[in-house]
Amino acid sequence: MLYRELGKTGEKVSILGFGTMRFPTIDNQPNKIDEKEASAMLKYGIDNGINIIDSAYSYHSLDFDEPGESEPFIGEFLSTGYREKVLISTKLPSWIVEKKGDMERFLDQQLERLQTDSIDIYLLHSLKEDYWKNLTNLDVFEFMDTILGDGRVKHIGFSFHDELDLFLEILDSYDWEVVLTQMNYVDEEYQSGINGVQYLSSINMGNMIMEPLRGGNLVDNIPNEVQSLWDSAPTKKSPVQWAFQYLWDMEGISTVFSGMSSLEQVKENIAIADFGYPNTLTTEEKDIIKEVAKAYKQRKDIACTQCKYCMPCPEKVAIPTCFKEYNIAKMLDNPEASSMQYFSLLNEENYASSCTECGDCVPMCPEMINIPEELKKVKKLFGQ
Repeated sequence: MLYRELGKTGEKVSILGFGTMRFPTIDNQPNKIDEKEASAMLKYGIDNGINIIDSAYSYHSLDFDEPGESEPFIGEFLSTGYREKVLISTKLPSWIVEKKGDMERFLDQQLERLQTDSIDIYLLHSLKEDYWKNLTNLDVFEFMDTILGDGRVKHIGFSFHDELDLFLEILDSYDWEVVLTQMNYVDEEYQSGINGVQYLSSINMGNMIMEPLRGGNLVDNIPNEVQSLWDSAPTKKSPVQWAFQYLWDMEGISTVFSGMSSLEQVKENIAIADFGYPNTLTTEEKDIIKEVAKAYKQRKDIACTQCKYCMPCPEKVAIPTCFKEYNIAKMLDNPEASSMQYFSLLNEENYASSCTECGDCVPMCPEMINIPEELKKVKKLFGQ
């Protein structure tokens, strides 16, 4: 296993981190972790060098507003002698914080569930504009100062699912140590994207990555045109290798979390991580990756360029985001995954279903998209 500095934290982390959102389950029930199989996965991973585990309050729950089974399972597993071998990263459930005391209450629950006196890395989970505004109104800065000061948390950060402008605003608001963002070779222009990753590197921030395989979409049901490109590469690698090495080639990335769901995946990813050195991809290999990303993007259905000339919408429909999530659903042939992003990123008034077909946006679009008609496709795919 290879290790890198986690920004200015002083910690060294394995370049492969263990994401715990997708443990194997019993009877496909998300709140029923197959503890025997999941324990074998964690044991193999830690014994072979993984030293950072990422969880969250709601992982492996039936309802994301409720506590899940990921944290208590991890706490029980680590109590068998593994706690000192790993860093625990977990998250405050930002979307259900209603009053100032909720933040303390959730953290104390998580410490108990994880059977630890101190959480190594504590993140404000899935920040977007309304969550961030609510937390700042509830004195989140004072909360973070307190938990760092009393030792319940060693390092503070946030995970992010919004656009670059808000990302930079949040970064400037506090002395953060760690940030978790979504990144893979098709998401360079999605959310905070490659610009966010590069900026974090430039300021020596602990730079953690999620969704390296886009929830498995970059390695499952690969389109023929994409597989042909991989087959044409001068060096033969699996799609999993290509996806991880694209990220590990960037020396500023500290660790990449993989939500592994079988022991076979753990073994495969650890074997790949042995070759995860930065600045090792050749120009030709980088060109292949760019061509693959382009092939995926050519599968999108609506010709939106995200210029945002159509905004603001008088009905508050988030037109560019609606089109972006719709196109990703078509691009990766996975409406369910994009639906989760669509409904978590947007408020109800922003949905495509709020469109009244007033037509104000149509003359503003440089691509001459019939926006009301295209929003009907989004509504049909995602519903309300």
